[in-house]
Amino acid sequence: MRGNKARRGVAALVAAAAVAGVALQGAGAAVAAGPGARGDAGYGRAVLEQDVAAVRKAGGKVKVLAQVRRGGESVRARAGAGTKVPWNARFRVASTTKTFTAAVVLQLVDEGKLSLDDSVEKWLPGVVSGNGNDGSRITVRDLLRQTSGLFDYVEDPELIRAVTEEFDENRYDATPAREWVRVAMRHEPVFTPRPDAPRWAYSNTNYLLAGMIAEKADGRTWREQVEQRVIAPLGLHETSVTGTDPFLRGPHARVLLPGPDGGTLDVTEHTLQHTADSAVVSTTRDLNAFYRALMSGKLLPEGQLAEMKRTVERTDDPDDVAAWPEGGYGLGVRETPLSCGGSYWHHEGDGFGTYTRTGVTPDGRRSVAVSVTSDGQAPDQVKLNAATRTLVDHALCGRGK
Repeated sequence: MRGNKARRGVAALVAAAAVAGVALQGAGAAVAAGPGARGDAGYGRAVLEQDVAAVRKAGGKVKVLAQVRRGGESVRARAGAGTKVPWNARFRVASTTKTFTAAVVLQLVDEGKLSLDDSVEKWLPGVVSGNGNDGSRITVRDLLRQTSGLFDYVEDPELIRAVTEEFDENRYDATPAREWVRVAMRHEPVFTPRPDAPRWAYSNTNYLLAGMIAEKADGRTWREQVEQRVIAPLGLHETSVTGTDPFLRGPHARVLLPGPDGGTLDVTEHTLQHTADSAVVSTTRDLNAFYRALMSGKLLPEGQLAEMKRTVERTDDPDDVAAWPEGGYGLGVRETPLSCGGSYWHHEGDGFGTYTRTGVTPDGRRSVAVSVTSDGQAPDQVKLNAATRTLVDHALCGRGK
């Protein structure tokens, strides 16, 4: 199942079983720009509208919402048939949650409550063991930068079957992180980590363990720490951690996917994304604020931010390289080059019919957040990624068509 892009979160597993052969549809004319749509000489409303339309065309039957922040200015645009996506729509950010989790762990490191060089075994004795798995050889740093080699629990065949064939029966699942880690331990690791020559493979299991370690080190739940260390200090009033609440509170778009019986499946309400790899709900406004604050040093001191931005090569995951052809992976963030020189930082999120794309310059002055919502069809993610990368590059470089 390593070719399945569900690896970015349990979410797209539903789509994998249902969308083969569905034709892409054009972007149509339903594109609108939001208030405050100013920009610099090379970028503004017209370019963003074109880029959002291109994202919708690449995605097919989807709705798109994008917001660009450049200094004190903001530009927004949206596209999609039927009911428009609310400008302040809430959506599940899926694996973009990983940046939030990494920020929490790095704050704990700065406070001396744990070390990036601590082993998983030190904090979670016996949890990572069996079938060649050895928590004494995996560090906290390995978890955050995806160099542990641990099997990705969302690729477990039984889990895949449950969400592709029996979604309605399992949509309110609240399996705790520790149990999903046990599922991962039924499988051999992809590789054994080597500190002198890091190997890399994306695994959501890493962030379940990172959240569990954060709880042991701090005494508060992972959810409480995200709320109290990130959301509240930054005033992210439209951001929350779902826990086992299945509902999207506030304005949002319905999320529709093809069902296994050939009909349409509404997957808007569910609890499947409730752990430290996927549980954050946010808006384009708040994601921009989060990444800008992160890169400008408002969440982490200089040393820990430097640790976050120290990347490794992605060596053992061809699916990931196909999805993101350039750049390395740091601690909960990716680095991708810009056409105008330099690079930007981001983390994608692929959920059950929801796809989040972000980007921020190293100084935090320019950022962009994009939300794509399935409206009856799951997108080809390679095409979607290419279109969203173009949008991000235009937004951060300040130029476009």
